[in-house]
Amino acid sequence: MLELPTTHILGFIIKLYLHVRVISSMILNMDIDWDAKVLSSLTPVINNLREIQINNQEIENVADWLAYEEFPSPQNNKTKKNPEEVIRTTLLVNTLNFAFTDFEKSIKYEIERDGYIFSDSEAMFTQINETLATGTKLYHGDVLSSLDMDKLNKIFSGNIEMPMMSERLKILNEVGEKLSSEYKGDWINFINKGPKKLYSDGEGLIERLIEEFPRFDDKTILEDRQEVHFYKLAQLAFWGIHGELSGGGHFVVEDMHKMSAFADYIVPVALEVMKIITYSETLNNKIMNGELIERDSREEVEIRAVSLYTTAKLTEEVNKRRPLDKQIIIPQLDYRLWKQYHATHRPHHLTITTMY
Repeated sequence: MLELPTTHILGFIIKLYLHVRVISSMILNMDIDWDAKVLSSLTPVINNLREIQINNQEIENVADWLAYEEFPSPQNNKTKKNPEEVIRTTLLVNTLNFAFTDFEKSIKYEIERDGYIFSDSEAMFTQINETLATGTKLYHGDVLSSLDMDKLNKIFSGNIEMPMMSERLKILNEVGEKLSSEYKGDWINFINKGPKKLYSDGEGLIERLIEEFPRFDDKTILEDRQEVHFYKLAQLAFWGIHGELSGGGHFVVEDMHKMSAFADYIVPVALEVMKIITYSETLNNKIMNGELIERDSREEVEIRAVSLYTTAKLTEEVNKRRPLDKQIIIPQLDYRLWKQYHATHRPHHLTITTMY
């Protein structure tokens, strides 16, 4: 029998232990963190639903077939851009990533390029990239703070006027002023100020973003003063950066398991079509007739809260049906639903807001 030196055995045991710890951590981090900032804040809404019913059996039914689909994993900078350019562009995109449907005519903002129709945020993203390609550093604080309506209209020109243009200009000017005054105009300086975590005792990426740039502070205060946190654009920004750059190790968010879905107009459509949620007759009629639903109203808060809760539950059920090396996190499921339904003709709720 071959005997290994004690030092070799000890080294092997240490390596094996560390390997198991890493694998265990990866598996653990695929679990739904119901204590995370966003998901934990939903409880008072979910426990008192009036306008929406959650169909738990349908969550399991959908998971039975959805579990066997492929979900995109983080890419190794598939756009081949400089990682810092990816970060700057993604934060700019999510500063503007809201309201692409005309509130009176229910027509979506679209552009055509080479015979292909780009709709809503994809259209905006295309036009931002076109502007950057001209050499204009649209993401830089000095450029943003000096934008005027004429310049903005030249950037965003489509089948309709992009909704809420005056609000967009105000947001861009304010964000630009903050970047210029605090971070020499560069998002990279903001990113490098703290840890690569969403939450870290007030110093996390989301925590600092919503504190320093109020346009990202997406929350609702209930009648009893409890806060419900959504953070749609803040979360989406860092998911976009992580998804593009983590595969190559350029930018890895360490606590991605704390992220929820992104409460917008599209995911509720997917959930309703899949029969996971059912609207009350009154709410359903408002949606189908294109009636405006007021920001922070009970109906709007329920739609957004239920979207986040049920996508978390669906992710949980999907993972029960997948092997450990095929586990997914909530944003992957969100993207699957958004990609399938974002250009659908089925009506979605309409709320005038800059948060989604």
